[in-house]
Amino acid sequence: MKSLNIEICDVTLRDGEQTPGVSFSCKEKAEIATKLDEIGIEVIEAGFPAVSENEKQCVKTIANLGLDARICGFSRAREPDIQTAIDCDVDMVSIFIPTSELHVRLKFKKPREQVLEDALKMIDYARDHGVQVRFAAEDASRTDIPFLKKVYRGAADHGAVLLSFADTVGCLLPSDMQRMMTELVDSVDRPFCAHCHNDMGCAVANTITAAEAGAFQLHTTVNGIGERAGNASLEELLVALRMKKGIDRYDLSKLTELSHLVEKYSGVALPRNKPVTGELAFSHESGIHIAAILEDPSAYEYFPPDLVGGERHFILGKHTGKKALEHVVSTIGCELSEKQICTVLDLVKDHSEHKCNITPDVLRKLIKKVKESPQ
Repeated sequence: MKSLNIEICDVTLRDGEQTPGVSFSCKEKAEIATKLDEIGIEVIEAGFPAVSENEKQCVKTIANLGLDARICGFSRAREPDIQTAIDCDVDMVSIFIPTSELHVRLKFKKPREQVLEDALKMIDYARDHGVQVRFAAEDASRTDIPFLKKVYRGAADHGAVLLSFADTVGCLLPSDMQRMMTELVDSVDRPFCAHCHNDMGCAVANTITAAEAGAFQLHTTVNGIGERAGNASLEELLVALRMKKGIDRYDLSKLTELSHLVEKYSGVALPRNKPVTGELAFSHESGIHIAAILEDPSAYEYFPPDLVGGERHFILGKHTGKKALEHVVSTIGCELSEKQICTVLDLVKDHSEHKCNITPDVLRKLIKKVKESPQ
């Protein structure tokens, strides 16, 4: 097991809020930030202060909550944006510029070398005003490596403390990330950040791969929310780091609570089978599985539900076995004979094959029906 030197920067309050239709109130942002801090997240990107006066006040509020986490404000490479972030009392400003030929062509009417030169002056401006700078390359994953190295070396020379690599459209596979991040880390003497989007479902895998290649700061959002298909999921990444890399300094027991809080405030419903915090993450129906779990949960659970503040559920359906039914029946305080158990089991399977959910109330009705029937 290769040890990793990493920290987490959660960007739920900025990139997560860029999910279409999502807007957090200042109170909601403060509550989410507080929960992230309780988990032990080292950096919280509180927002994009230049977006609006309300956003500026939200970022300033979070920066003054007295959290252990360092607070970061997001900014274009423009003096007014940077000054607005500084006015919010943030610890760090994340200054970004597009670096791919495509993005520069669409957004600027000048060569990307000139865009870079102008942006480096903004690093100087921020540092002169007493804040640390994280310098981010937007669409880095579609930028040629020679120019990326020039970008990052220039940012390092001007005093940026972190260099951020954004897979803006989620176009990388882990093998791509391994190759690119390894080359970049070896070329510049500054800690790198991995900011991964999930368009091809690789955001968490790419983030872990980036860390293995030497990236230090890993970017996440709660529930993986964000633009289009979202970002790397905080809860999935933290569990992977605990289970596969032995990183145990985060309080994972608060993940389910935080996940449901963000689900409520964002209005973005969790998929039922969402890893780690979804309704079905620790739910079992197969009789073979449940029989084994009753003996040893690790037979079909790689990590226990209480690790992440979740609960195990046994679901009755067409795949239910006798042992599972006996266990569920006992938990609702009923006693049945061997024959009655078998009869109820047949009814459970028949109901579920007609797409009827076997809720506790339905189960009690089936048990009552069996008990009242002539033996």
